[in-house]
Amino acid sequence: MMKKHILGGAICLFIGILSYNNSQAQFTLGAQLRTRTELRDGQGSPLSLGTKPAIFTSQRSRLSAGFTGYRFKLALTVQDVRVWGQDVSTINRTTTADNNGFMLQEAWAEIMLLDTTVKNKTLNLKIGRQELNYDDGRLLGNLNWLQQGRRHDAALIKFESKSWMLHLGTAFNQNKENAAGTVYTATPPGNYTANTNGGTQYKSLEYLYLGKKLAKGNISFLFLADQFNKYHTDTVSGVAVKTWDEGVYNRATTGLFFNNQFNKLSVTASAYYQFGSNASGQTISGELLSASFQYALCKSFSAGAGADYTTGGLSSSGRTSKAFDPLYGSPHAFWGLMDYFYAANGFGNKGLQDYYIKTKLKAGPRFQMTLDGHEFFSSSYIPGGITRRFGTEADLVGIYALSKVITFEAGYSHFWNTASLTAASVKNITNAQSNSNWAYLMITLKPELLLK
Repeated sequence: MMKKHILGGAICLFIGILSYNNSQAQFTLGAQLRTRTELRDGQGSPLSLGTKPAIFTSQRSRLSAGFTGYRFKLALTVQDVRVWGQDVSTINRTTTADNNGFMLQEAWAEIMLLDTTVKNKTLNLKIGRQELNYDDGRLLGNLNWLQQGRRHDAALIKFESKSWMLHLGTAFNQNKENAAGTVYTATPPGNYTANTNGGTQYKSLEYLYLGKKLAKGNISFLFLADQFNKYHTDTVSGVAVKTWDEGVYNRATTGLFFNNQFNKLSVTASAYYQFGSNASGQTISGELLSASFQYALCKSFSAGAGADYTTGGLSSSGRTSKAFDPLYGSPHAFWGLMDYFYAANGFGNKGLQDYYIKTKLKAGPRFQMTLDGHEFFSSSYIPGGITRRFGTEADLVGIYALSKVITFEAGYSHFWNTASLTAASVKNITNAQSNSNWAYLMITLKPELLLK
């Protein structure tokens, strides 16, 4: 039923576009097909000894349409995400109930509130399902690596000038059209909820983003507040069950981001503080610090280094969590490609120190290769007197653009872990292997069509 509604809406939008009579109108139509074949031998978490690796192919299929007219923009993206063979070839339904991969990725409208004759300044209202992607995507990102990506149902006021931008955003989630009350069941059904709040979706969110363009970069300030529905736990037949209550737990995150290029040197730094209460109602006081540089040794090769630090553990009183949550970003781009930290696979609340070296080789206009090395440590004490060192990761990625539409990407990662990583208070894996591997081959086709 949901699939029919989405397709019906897409058809209605298309008909409306064709019938719109405006010489300034512009219509874009795009598609994307992305397949990714993976070998997982300890991706996300080390496997226990004797466990066999997994091999599968996942596919993202997207169709997007955009329409620009006088003082407005419209965009719609529908997608299907599934694993090859997920549905048997003779199934009599469009998809299996537990792995419904057809969804609405984006559906938004942007209204220009200022007259179009105003130069170098815009004041726009953007409403609907949309991606939020700011700065390097560490805290607010579209999570493009994940086949289903990340999106928000939100309203956004955007003021922008030649060098400044001020965004005010808000979201308010509900499970359905209720007759009374605003209690939100924060773990909606489906296999496509991925965030760092333990699978708990926020009930509401508000943020202020202030950014200024620099000569070859930008500096920005972010204040974000998100709220989670309160709950209490009951025991039913010996099983703990959440019962959702009125009221919310409030959390806030604020900080600065800086990025700029000085001749051949690119510098990035950020610092954020998090306070309030997390999704479990626990008082929090966490920090994130990050700094890195990349230097172009020649036209085709650059190298750099950096360090990330997130606090973890408990305060001296044991009542306050110091674990920083990186919100709704794209962790795959930062803390190792094997997604051991701040991704779908948890690693406790110990915090993380990541010291890394990154290199990039551009061998012509179509091919590039990156080789990165990470050394991971816990930011807090691990019970049992185990070392704070989690392990070492090496990531190798090659990308070849056959054309503007077709791209091939392949990668291999290896993780050498210590007993600290698999300890009960971290990933809690018994009899774990000490070496893990992950490899993938991704093929992307992304044609676009522009009509006026």
